[in-house]
Amino acid sequence: MGPTAEDPAFSPQHALELVRSAVPPVHPAGRPFVAAGLATALVGRNHRWVRRAGLLAAAACAGFFRHPKRVPPTRPGAIVAPADGEICVIDSAAPPAELSMGDTPLPRVSIFLSLLDAHVQRAPVSGAVIAVQHRPGRFGSADLAAASTENERTSLRIRTDTGADVVAVQIAGLLARRIVCDAHVGDKLTVGETYGLIRFGSRLDTYLPPGTEPLVKVGQRAVGGETVLAELP
Repeated sequence: MGPTAEDPAFSPQHALELVRSAVPPVHPAGRPFVAAGLATALVGRNHRWVRRAGLLAAAACAGFFRHPKRVPPTRPGAIVAPADGEICVIDSAAPPAELSMGDTPLPRVSIFLSLLDAHVQRAPVSGAVIAVQHRPGRFGSADLAAASTENERTSLRIRTDTGADVVAVQIAGLLARRIVCDAHVGDKLTVGETYGLIRFGSRLDTYLPPGTEPLVKVGQRAVGGETVLAELP
């Protein structure tokens, strides 16, 4: 039986910790949306439908922009999923041209994020950011193959301590109109560390070093920062 209000172990601080452990925090990029919903509910508090609409919008945004805690694997060489979602493509393709990495195909794993997935992005490996490039494009459905080449995207190239390069590409989708990337050239990222977010439906492509064999399958659910996509050769 857990602590009660009469139990010396119970305290407001303990209750707050329980809530924090059960309810994921909201990514900073989502706070204005949550605040807008709450403001609508406050302004329309005398009108039931306005109040309910505001609270519903705030709750929906809090869920969409949730930033759950993740525990990355500790074994060396693990390349983790940069986002939650469904593995939709496993193939080989040339990395984004704007990274100037040549046109030799590299192993690629694509993850589709639905509106119900957490939309924060996490570093697939530990290393130094050596390139960040944004390219404008279309806002087609992110689950289509053409999204990787035609949609708006931001590409992040990370170099590990062993000299291997791993690329994570944030791709905007049909409803996504804003890509947030907080990483900059020269930054040091730790595997599983949050570096960005895409608003309202999107896709993440991960380009792996030559010779890397993906360990996941199409249709598998990936957990950002935890699911191992592959291991560095």
